[in-house]
Amino acid sequence: MIDSLQALPQALRDAAYDNTAAVRDSAAQLAGFDARSDALVARVVGQIDQRYGAAQRQVFDYFAGRADAPTLLFIHGGYWQMRHKNSFRFVAEGALALGINAALLGYTLAPQASLAQIVQEVRQGIAAVRAHAQMLGRSGDVLLCGWSAGGHLAALGLGCEGVRAGLGISGIYDLAPLQHTYLNAALQLTPAEVQTLSPLHLPPVNKPFVTAFGTAELAQLQAQSQAFARYREGCAGGLLAVEDADHFSILNALADSQGALLQRLISCL
Repeated sequence: MIDSLQALPQALRDAAYDNTAAVRDSAAQLAGFDARSDALVARVVGQIDQRYGAAQRQVFDYFAGRADAPTLLFIHGGYWQMRHKNSFRFVAEGALALGINAALLGYTLAPQASLAQIVQEVRQGIAAVRAHAQMLGRSGDVLLCGWSAGGHLAALGLGCEGVRAGLGISGIYDLAPLQHTYLNAALQLTPAEVQTLSPLHLPPVNKPFVTAFGTAELAQLQAQSQAFARYREGCAGGLLAVEDADHFSILNALADSQGALLQRLISCL
């Protein structure tokens, strides 16, 4: 199904990956994310905008839980060209309620950075968050998770030192279809990047990775997750379908301490 996109008219190719247009109340949900994130920062002491590189967005937030607990590290989405980590701080709620440390990672967006550069920044950021946790006397274990484009980045970061398990939420695992959509105007994907930066084209990392999607999401997004789970068959983690969740509301299953996404990721330890 992923491969069939190129045969469609341009408007349908674009619509196949336009999550904001597909979810009628996406603007309201995103505004709610901002409000919930602001409320979390007002209530919970955190180390905000810790720098891991010289670029403006090369920063992370860290919220401490138990000393012996792993760190849930979240990578935001926005097709590598939109959004900001600050809007997604609310996803730390569930982890913190369970005593798990939580962090959120920023990175330079396209077209200011190529996708290859973004991937390198994220890997650098994962190492920095892990070092920060250890400096605070925390465990060096990382539970890596990402949403949308962040799911793609989490899959590519799974092999980093200290990452115990990963979770891709509504992720992109094959970049090839995006070359034929509006998204490529900023990304300018090369054939080499499609091959070397598509998790679906790379040898699977033999660590647990939960591939999750919402049953109310766009068909192409569901197909991306289903294809990657099949590709990783035999590796731990598996496929998780969150009933009735759209591309945005699915994050509630991570922000809730008893949510399906958070509980499934924790079970991988």
